[in-house]
Formats: sequence, C-alpha cells, structure tokens
Amino acid sequence: MSEKKGLDRRLLRRIIGYLIPYKHWVILAFFLVLLVSFLGPLRPWLIRLAIDHHIVPGELDGLFLLIAALFGAIVLEGALSYGNAYFTQWIGQQAIYDVRVRVFRHVQKQSLSFFDRTPIGRLITRTTSDVEALADVLSAGIVVIMGDMFKLVFIAAFMFSLNWILALVTLCVMPFMLLVTLWFKRNVRGQYRETRKQVARLNSFMQEHVTGMLIVQLFGREKEEMKRFEKINDEHQTAQLKTVFYHSLFWPAVDIIASTAVGFVLWTGGVSAIGGALTVGVLIAFIQYCRQFFEPIRNLSEQFNTLQGAMAGAERIFDVLDNDQSLPDVDAQDPPQRFEGDIVFDNVWFAYKDLDDGTPDWVLQGVSFTIKRGQNAAIVGATGSGKTTIISLLMRFYDIQKGQILLDGKDIRSLRLKYLRWRIGLVLQDVFLFSGSIYRNISLGNPDISLDQVKQAANTIGADQFIEQLPKQYHHDVRERGVSLSHGQRQLLSFVRVLAHDPDILVLDEATSSIDTETEHIIQHALEQVLQGRTSLVVAHRLSTIRHSDTILVLHKGLLREQGTHDELAAAGGLYQTLYELQYREQERAMEVSA
Repeated sequence: MSEKKGLDRRLLRRIIGYLIPYKHWVILAFFLVLLVSFLGPLRPWLIRLAIDHHIVPGELDGLFLLIAALFGAIVLEGALSYGNAYFTQWIGQQAIYDVRVRVFRHVQKQSLSFFDRTPIGRLITRTTSDVEALADVLSAGIVVIMGDMFKLVFIAAFMFSLNWILALVTLCVMPFMLLVTLWFKRNVRGQYRETRKQVARLNSFMQEHVTGMLIVQLFGREKEEMKRFEKINDEHQTAQLKTVFYHSLFWPAVDIIASTAVGFVLWTGGVSAIGGALTVGVLIAFIQYCRQFFEPIRNLSEQFNTLQGAMAGAERIFDVLDNDQSLPDVDAQDPPQRFEGDIVFDNVWFAYKDLDDGTPDWVLQGVSFTIKRGQNAAIVGATGSGKTTIISLLMRFYDIQKGQILLDGKDIRSLRLKYLRWRIGLVLQDVFLFSGSIYRNISLGNPDISLDQVKQAANTIGADQFIEQLPKQYHHDVRERGVSLSHGQRQLLSFVRVLAHDPDILVLDEATSSIDTETEHIIQHALEQVLQGRTSLVVAHRLSTIRHSDTILVLHKGLLREQGTHDELAAAGGLYQTLYELQYREQERAMEVSA
C-alpha cells in the first residue's frame, strides 16, 4: 500500500509540474478560492447574529445592515467563483495544450523500432483520451481540492468558535467517512487502470480494422471480426460497470453518514436549546454548517474520483514519455550542406531484435561496399535478404550495432538527423498521402517550395498530365491516404514530392514494382533527368530498373555475396545469374516481345 502512495505522490508532482509555467495565475486562483472558501462559512455566522441579536429579541436596529452584509457576501462569492472558474479552466487548458505538444513531439522523435513495437491505436489513446483524463485535474482539480480543504478548515473554525460540543458531535462520524473513503480508494484505483487499458485496446482494434477494412471485406471476415470486437467491447463495458458499482455504493454511504451527523446535531442541539443552554441562532447555524461541512467532503471525494482517472491516464502518458527510443542526435546549428553523394558501408552488422538466448538476430552481417558520387547502384536479393534494411540504415531510421556508414567520409551518426534525411530523397512502394491538397502533399508545408516549383517538378516527372485534369488541379483534395487517386497516380506524386525537395541522393525502394508499364515508362524517362548528377540507390525486382545500373549489390541472408555490373555478374555464373534466371528472364522476354 505504501508503494502505491509513493507512486501517487510521484505522479502528482509530475502532473503539477505542468502548472509551473503558469504559477502566477495559479497563485491568483488560490487567493480567489481562499476568499470563496471563507465567504461560504461566513453566511451561517451572519444568519446566527441576525437571529440571536435582532430577530429573537425584536431588535430591528442593525438587522438591515446584517442583511446587506449577507447579500454582499453572496454576490461577492458568486463573482469570485466566476473569476476562479475562468482562471482555473484557462490554466488547465494551457497546461493540457503543453502536455499534448510534449507527447506528440516525443512520439515524432522516436526511431522506427518504437513504432514497430507500439500499436498505433495505443499511441492515439495516449495523445487523446489519456491526456483528456488530466484535463479536469489541471483545469480545476488541484485548485478545487485546495479550496475544499480551506473551506473545511474555515467551517471547523466557525463551528468550534460557536459551540465545541456540537462541533465534536458533527465530527464524530468522520472515522466512518474515512473508512468508506479508504475502501473506495483501494478498489477504484485498480479499476481505473483496467478501464484505461480497455479503452486503449478498443481504440487499437478500431484503428487497425478501419485501416484494414479492405482485407476484412475481401475475405468475408466481417462476422469473425465482429465477434472479436464484441469481446473487446464487452470487456470494456465490464470494466466501466465495475467502476460504476463502486461509485454507486460510495455516494449513498457518504449521504447516509452526512445525514446521520445532521441528526446527531439536531438531537444534541435541540435538547440544549430546550434547556436554554443553546440559542436558536446557534442551532440553525450549526445545521447549516453541518450540511456545508459534508459538501466539500463530497467534492473532495468527487475530485478524488477525477484524480484516480487522471492518475491512470498519467501513468500511461508518462510510460510513453519515459520510454525514449529516439536516436542520438547532434546539436548542430550550422546551415545544412549539400552532399556530394559518396556512400560507404564499412563492416556493417545490424539486428532488429534479439533471439530468445539474448544474441542478436542478425539481418546484416559484415556488409561492406562503396557507392561513388553520381553512381546508380542497385540492390537485389531474395525476400528477407536485407535490401530494405540497407536503405533504412542509410536514412538512419535505425542505428547499427557494429561498423560504420559514411556519407562523404563522415559517419552519419555525426550528422544532424534533420539534415541527413533532408538531403536524401526516398520513394517507397507504399505511398502515403495525407488528407489535403496535392500541393500540400508535395510541399509538405515547406514554405521554400512554391507552387511553381511543384508544377515544374510535376512536369519533369510527367505527373502534370493527370493533375491538370483534376477539378482543382494542384489544389485538388486527395482525401485521407489518397484514396481518390489510383496507385500509379500516387506513385507519380511520390516522385514529384522527392524531386520538389531537390535531394542530393535518391533512394528507391521497389518504387516501380506495383505500377503499370505505361506509368513505368513515364517514370523511367523522368528518372534519366532526375538522376543526373545524383547518387542513387535502387531496390527493385524489375530488370528495367537495374540492368543499366553502374553497380549491382547481390544480398543473400544478410551477406553481400556479389557486386558488379549486370554483364559482369551475369557472366560470373554466381548467385546473380541464378536470380536472373528465376526472376528476370521472363521480364526480358516480355520486353523483347513488346519491342
């Protein structure tokens, strides 16, 4: 139990840390809530004075002044409550904004290995609903808790100043209240964790299946996936209902305890009033104080409920923030320099993960090669041989375990990541387009890339023919993932995007393997111009994209087995010739027939 409390304090300190930039506003809110906490208990005191000193004895002199003071206290309390609510909400929204920015910035910095291991739906949950769980605490929770505690202190002070016996009678039920609260805390904390876990599972399932709806419908898996969804949804509902169960017991218990305290006060105070030991004004004031006393206790319990949700959300948010798998980066402020394009892999070893015995599951083993500036290099090999891995390592999406990767004689780990990737253009087989205009998808919001530059790049690639036929041309909305465009059109746009950014090195990862022959001819013609003066690295299965390469790298099970030109490797009678016979002979025959 002590461990959980320590964990609570640690989380609370981290949550409150987001309020530090707004500490002056927080201090103002504390002053406002302190005044509001005092004005509430002041009202029964004024009512007691009016009854005992004016109404009962029939002294009307000064009664109007007390009524005016009571009215003023009510108006001032309302005005201060409004100001306090506005300030606390403003502070909370600013802090929540900072939390979202920090989480998203942290996610953006992570290496691809982080996303390989983390479901996207869970990340979405962390940046949306888990962050929202903190909103109530940062908006009003901390300040309201302090205000309710101040109010309890003021009410207790007023009660003891009026009659210490009735004050003790009111407080005699507090041990029962404490037991009920501890029971509630012990049970609901774990249940909130379970609820947040089920929300993340539900979001992950929805994100994955909406994205993959084509496969679900293609293979007729709607009923089976619906059963899986119903199971996850049912577990989420069960977790929510368990939380509701504890609340359903807790709130009536608090009301019963509060009503019991009022009954004790009425009995004890009534007997004393009949005996003349207590005035009517004090008894009426105590009844009001008794009701007021349990109101902040109820509020504190509600804030504790909110705090539990925030704790569960905070744990999951901080789990993401504390799990830093970002690649080390240099703090270089100098303007980026263009690369000449000399690429060297020097005895590179790399593994995505370790085996069960802890040894690395090597994907690349001692790979060494050199690509000189301006050369067009191709990478071939069977599936799983490490072709795409070489590209990922050159772009430094992952860091190698052994060896060096040099760019213009410099280890890429000594180059700033932003500059490295800015000067290397990557075209993938699976093109991702964001919702928005074609111009926005090509420029990616870079203010240095004008519409005229985009048009020029599209004209060079040959994509302008289909773009200018669209209703709004370069301002045409492609919608999410570019579903309004064909695969070939999306592929052309990816080439335009890379060319518009004017890279020094061009990397193609099977970028023409899924397009039609006509589109490939368009791209091949454009590449002849694009590749001039640029180093290029091409992973491809089609013979047309590698046959005229300056050098071909042949990979097999993570080893660089052969290197040379097409004619040299074909004549050597090795692995490349085998791949050529298996994969490329039919392509060559098809090309001869079409010619």
